[in-house]
Amino acid sequence: MSSQKPSPGGLFEDLDPAPRLLMGPGPVDVYPRVLRAMSTPMLGQFDPQFTDYMNQVMALYRQVYRTENHWTLLVNGTARAGIEACMVSLISPGDRVLVPIFGRFGHLLHEIASRCGAEVVTIEAEWGRVFESDALRDAMRRHRPKLVAMVHGDTSTTMVQPLDEIGAICREFDALLYVDATATLGGMPVEVDAWNLDIVSSGLQKCMSGPPGSSPVTFNERATAVVARRRHVEAGIRSEGMLDAAGPRIQSNYLDLPMLMDYWSPQRLNHHTESTSMLYAARECARVVLGEGLEKGFVRHRTASNALRAGLEAMGLSLYGDPAHRMTNVTGVHIPDGVEADKLRGELLNDFGIEIGTSFGPLHGKIWRIGTMGYVCRKANILRCLTAMEAVLRRNGYACEAGAAVDSAYAVYDDATA
Repeated sequence: MSSQKPSPGGLFEDLDPAPRLLMGPGPVDVYPRVLRAMSTPMLGQFDPQFTDYMNQVMALYRQVYRTENHWTLLVNGTARAGIEACMVSLISPGDRVLVPIFGRFGHLLHEIASRCGAEVVTIEAEWGRVFESDALRDAMRRHRPKLVAMVHGDTSTTMVQPLDEIGAICREFDALLYVDATATLGGMPVEVDAWNLDIVSSGLQKCMSGPPGSSPVTFNERATAVVARRRHVEAGIRSEGMLDAAGPRIQSNYLDLPMLMDYWSPQRLNHHTESTSMLYAARECARVVLGEGLEKGFVRHRTASNALRAGLEAMGLSLYGDPAHRMTNVTGVHIPDGVEADKLRGELLNDFGIEIGTSFGPLHGKIWRIGTMGYVCRKANILRCLTAMEAVLRRNGYACEAGAAVDSAYAVYDDATA
């Protein structure tokens, strides 16, 4: 329950963390079914049972991503590992990459592309806003990039970038489109095929409501053609007749997509050892999400956010960002004058067991971010959060009408079930 010192024998006590309701921008509480799946016994990585589970994961995430892409697989590591695998495998030194930035994670894509040796050009939107399609078309016309790399939902600003026109625009200029869908997959539509998204990565720890540590990625034939030209086989597993492709070798061994393709293909060419428990978790996350139904899940996330926002506004709080482009699973709220932001977050955590987030960069100390994702995205949790928020705000000198927040949230849920 608190920090523990090792016993004289050098051992710590059993893990016993205080219960938390994780309502920040991620990670969030894990589905109980996923926790149970992670306790499933180990299998060898080439056991036919296990390779069948790998194939099942590919099939499941094709449904989650709404794609026919054959290459739909897991990258072992957090969501950032998936981002890097996609970018380091696509980008050769000197390639021109366009990164539209509307929050912290656009800056991350810029950094990764730079580390790959790309010639990176950026356009920026004010935090709290996103890009119009015409602005992106103009940037592509000016810069003629090989790759456009952009975030779908940026939790740092709680904004979501519409993508339904962007893929087609990229194809006008023969550019590939990479999308980081870490914060949206499972909670908002990610229409890989319908939106012409060439390569997409995500994570488990947000709307998929799993543990951080595995990144589902999917890529189409356009992206496959680019990365396949950089295929390289390690000397220690190379068989006679295996030849490297003509393109430059990918800088990372671990995050090399062609090597992962060989590992996830029927030949099962050895690469790393698949993270067995994380594969079990990813498989069960997809089963839970698909079992509910993607559309029902999207409605659940949207309704919960609407209820939360109605309650926050009933307390006199102001929501952050362009209303037309707010994510339906993370809410930004302006910190009211006179309230010590970190003190209030500490009281929520220590007195009510609820975690909410602060923000980064120009928004640090200006907004809180409240997540309603996955297993957390339930009516009881919305009401609990609003009740606790009202209590700690009033304790810290902020005047608001008692009970108004919960009443407003109830009204949203009542309308949704009417």
